[in-house]
Amino acid sequence: MTGAEIRSAFLAFFRQRGHEVVRSSSLIPDQDPTLLFTNAGMVQFKEVFLGNETRAVLRAASAQRCLRLSGKHNDLDEVGRDTYHHTLFEMLGNWSFGDYYKREAIAWAWELLTSEWQLPKDRLWATVFTTDDEAERWWRSETDIAPAHIVRFGEKDNFWEMGETGPCGPCSEIHLDRGAAACDRQHVAGHRCNVNAGCARYIELWNLVFIQYNRTADGVLEELRAKHVDTGMGLERIAAVLQGVLSNYDTDLLRNLIRFTEEHAKRQYGRDQADDLAFRVIADHSRALSFMIADGVVPSNEGRGYVLRRILRRAARHARHLGFNQPFLWQAATAVAATMGAAYPELIERQSYIEEVIRTEEERFAETLDKGMTLLEGERTALRQRRATTLPGDIAFRLYDTYGFPLDMTEDILREDGLGVDREGFEAAMDEQRRRGREARKAGAEVMLSHGAFVSRFAGDRVFDLDSEILALYRDSEEHAEVREGESVQVVTAETPFYGESGGQVGDRGTIATADGALIEVTDTHKPRADLTVHAGTVRRGLVRRGQRVQLLVDRDWREAVRLNHSATHIVHAVLRARLGTHVRQAGSLVAPERLRFDFTHPSAIDDQTLIAIEEQTNAHIRENAAVVCEEMAYDEAIKKGALAFFGDKYGERVRVVKMGEFSTELCGGTHVQRTGDIGIFKLRSEAGVAAGVRRLEGMTGSGALAAIRERELTLRQLGELVKGNESEVAEKVERLLAQQRELERQLHQLRSQLASSQSADLLSQAFTGRAGFRVLAAQIDGVDPARLLEMADALRQRLGSGVVVLASGLGDRVSLLAAVTKDLTAQVHAGKLIGQIAPIVGGRGGGRPELAQAGGKDASKIADALKAARAFFE
Repeated sequence: MTGAEIRSAFLAFFRQRGHEVVRSSSLIPDQDPTLLFTNAGMVQFKEVFLGNETRAVLRAASAQRCLRLSGKHNDLDEVGRDTYHHTLFEMLGNWSFGDYYKREAIAWAWELLTSEWQLPKDRLWATVFTTDDEAERWWRSETDIAPAHIVRFGEKDNFWEMGETGPCGPCSEIHLDRGAAACDRQHVAGHRCNVNAGCARYIELWNLVFIQYNRTADGVLEELRAKHVDTGMGLERIAAVLQGVLSNYDTDLLRNLIRFTEEHAKRQYGRDQADDLAFRVIADHSRALSFMIADGVVPSNEGRGYVLRRILRRAARHARHLGFNQPFLWQAATAVAATMGAAYPELIERQSYIEEVIRTEEERFAETLDKGMTLLEGERTALRQRRATTLPGDIAFRLYDTYGFPLDMTEDILREDGLGVDREGFEAAMDEQRRRGREARKAGAEVMLSHGAFVSRFAGDRVFDLDSEILALYRDSEEHAEVREGESVQVVTAETPFYGESGGQVGDRGTIATADGALIEVTDTHKPRADLTVHAGTVRRGLVRRGQRVQLLVDRDWREAVRLNHSATHIVHAVLRARLGTHVRQAGSLVAPERLRFDFTHPSAIDDQTLIAIEEQTNAHIRENAAVVCEEMAYDEAIKKGALAFFGDKYGERVRVVKMGEFSTELCGGTHVQRTGDIGIFKLRSEAGVAAGVRRLEGMTGSGALAAIRERELTLRQLGELVKGNESEVAEKVERLLAQQRELERQLHQLRSQLASSQSADLLSQAFTGRAGFRVLAAQIDGVDPARLLEMADALRQRLGSGVVVLASGLGDRVSLLAAVTKDLTAQVHAGKLIGQIAPIVGGRGGGRPELAQAGGKDASKIADALKAARAFFE
């Protein structure tokens, strides 16, 4: 069976048993600050298990793409080194939400593995939790597994928990004995092959989790009224078993990608260990890159974007090992789409965009590598001068975190000089970063859970005021019965007219007033959950108590201004897709009263003429004065009607559809105008790149746009007055002034060069012939900036013909050092290493290329000592 056939067979098996097959959710978890990426099939059902969400279906099954590269699942360094670790993998799973339980889950799993897929029963083992008599009873009565193959383990192996508190329960794992030849620990003294013994002979195929308890804060396990089932089986692993191979990389899911790389590298997999590692890394990482980018992740220096960058750069390094000196990974995206596009069509739909993002990042890697090498070169020189042998861990972490240098790469470079890395210091710096991340995620989760007992209904975007009851008052993350004047507060009411920040639209502002005159000024409104609105503000007067009836009043002007900009973003979005292509996908937005910001996926800058056309088309749609119709309907019905829903966004069974004329239909929960003509006018302010493959448009609408136009007209008039011309002549006159400035700068540069040439004649008299037979000049020239110093060094190097120039200049407390080597001597003298050794004398550090290097310093009184040290190298 192929991987695709296995996936289809699994889903069909459970569909026949009453399960609804649900779509794979995005790799980006929906509204879950505790996770960077979706790492299991149950993530999209997490709120169901927590009791915060209900679903119409009681049984579900899916093939979920997952990424494990954070927390306890940080497997990146292992990927490619063995045959079973992956960054991206597919998890096949089936779920029961308070419906069937252990009996059916165990029986169906056994039926699929042994009857449908014909796995040998005598090689299958089942593990159960130490005290789970019920699970063992069903294994014995509902299957014909050998009783001796049912074994019990403790919490470490057979008890699942979502967190320190919350839903949890025992699990039952199904393992396969692949035979003694599969053991990879035969060389370890005392090792005995067994289930959960840590070798590759016994592999886990399927984990059946039985969520039957809630763990309280004091550690007590309480039985849940509704018990759930959550199972997971890795597609790559079961494919290896069913296809009769020991390595996941030999399945068709990954072997086709390796074959693609073989064809382009002109090398064969299976002939060299180092090559094989590179082949496996590229195959695995290419899949992860394609899915991450398809789901909206773009390279950056933090969060998900940084994980993407780490994966890409690791793959790029291994591609270079196979001889790819030009970007190659972007081409591998073609093979990924060909292999997995049938199951995940978005890979094909966004293929050109995925390729462009990868190629751009590959090209940028060389620049990042150079910057990191400059830093590492300076540190290596400093180590030699101190006669030290170990690079501090914080420096290694800086190289890793800022410049993308994996630790093993740093170690390889230093090993050339017999140097090493303080690994403990590196891990300490890494742990500190993780600790800060954990605290931030924990804080966010606690705020969400602290409001978990309440539900507040949003009254709708046409409502500006209503009466309601205060359900809760929070101050300093704690619930209070009352709050007083001057105190900051978060307020939850049973019903609200306030729109909570979501979908890029800022939250409403306004007031909450009591009948006895107390007043809360609401400065922000947010939604920790879809069914909860929290009002943040300050008590301006009086005493406010929990349980009071209050009058909630939205700032109408604020809401109206936001409406204009939100509706405008829908129009802009439609125009961008019509003008640039359907690869355009919203990558973020800000809808505020004074402006709108729209981030979208597009690989390159947009030219001025296209920007003008986008603005004109947007205003044309506004002038149509088309009706804006908001309707609630079933998700499937909305899609059939052409509503724009982006893969990876999470939608409930019923969705809100916003339709504008015949040009825009989107799923959206925000506030909007009633007709497009209400927007008045749209003015595009700027277009720029914010990340690889992501562009940003900023604009204004209504009175804000008119004010911006008037401001520009005023600026244009003022410029006209400055250049003594009317508005139509401003551009021409400014260009003429800039041309004059460029000519004057050229003349000044020419004069400086002549002066440098003149001074160089005097300096050459200080040159001497070193022991190696070439000329050396080490001289001090005070009052010269780095740019001028470079000009003089060029002139001196040319006049020497063959030699080395070292110049130093003091400007106040600052020192500039420069070393220049003629090309014929770069094999003997490295300017970067030379400058790196003398820079510390003046309190600085530096480095550079073999023929030219610069450094800065802080101690001008040591310039003479630095030049003396430079001369000593050659005398």
